[in-house]
Amino acid sequence: MKIAFVGKGGSGKTTLSSLFIRHLAADGAPLLAVDADINQHLGAALGLDDEEAAALPAMGAQLPLIKDYLRGSNPRIASAATMIKTTPPGEGSRLLRVDEENPVYAACARTVPLDEGASVRLMATGPFTESDLGVACYHSKVGAVELCLNHLVDGPGEYVVVDMTAGSDSFASGMFTRFDMTFLVAEPTRKGVSVYRQYKEYAQDFGVSLKVVGNKVQGADDLDFLRSEVGDDLLVTVGHSDWVRAMEKGRPPRFGLLEESNRAALRTLHETADGAYERRDWQRYTRQMVHFHLKNAESWGNAKTGADLAAQVDPSFVLDERQAATTAQPA
Repeated sequence: MKIAFVGKGGSGKTTLSSLFIRHLAADGAPLLAVDADINQHLGAALGLDDEEAAALPAMGAQLPLIKDYLRGSNPRIASAATMIKTTPPGEGSRLLRVDEENPVYAACARTVPLDEGASVRLMATGPFTESDLGVACYHSKVGAVELCLNHLVDGPGEYVVVDMTAGSDSFASGMFTRFDMTFLVAEPTRKGVSVYRQYKEYAQDFGVSLKVVGNKVQGADDLDFLRSEVGDDLLVTVGHSDWVRAMEKGRPPRFGLLEESNRAALRTLHETADGAYERRDWQRYTRQMVHFHLKNAESWGNAKTGADLAAQVDPSFVLDERQAATTAQPA
């Protein structure tokens, strides 16, 4: 299952995504975590110190390798240089699986040890640096994530958890359609629910499954406010946590000591994500992938690459779990 955590800056989405990742890892689930936020705090939330977090390889820096590997023997893609962030897979493309070893993971992922023997494989887009100012767009960095998601096949009981960039910036690409479930973390404030309204409006035409996680909820008045603003989309709420406070100080207790109310909230997120599997529609997923690719090709991709990127679309190809056994693999 592909799961996104979104929300305004400061809403607690990185904290909630890290708790959910720890919960899944403690269950022993096949798991891949991706930090696609401009602030790159997920590694620290998972327990890395500043030096370890800074040492995570940047996916953006490995884009030529990612493209070359995913292209495989697809005859519709003349070269890795003609691939853009939305290039869809086709016959001959290499696909990624959650629980495997491949050159992309070797270059971009690092295993982060958690507690009680659990661990998670973490990938990160890389930070937006001072050298990027005035010459680069952060969305070009998350293009590596989008390309990987377009080529990733996952099944029930497998999880990809992505900590997305804050606010509605994710709508600058088609990546918001790449998820089976999107959890929007909202504080009980007007600003907290404003991102929800934007996300709801943008996502409704694409069949995006969206649920709200109320964070920093301190009482009945906060709960009533969220219910009045988001209605049935409110899934669960999270309040104060001494465990989280200790984690933010760099001294997290054993994860098994997380408050029961918050552990129950994580179980609800888990059950809700699993329930989305029944609504998975690979054909719609593939159509949306192609839709955004053609849109990007026309607006900038053809001019940038000097190629007709519409020709990369394989009309007979549908990305689904059956493709896992038939796509090209490295020699």
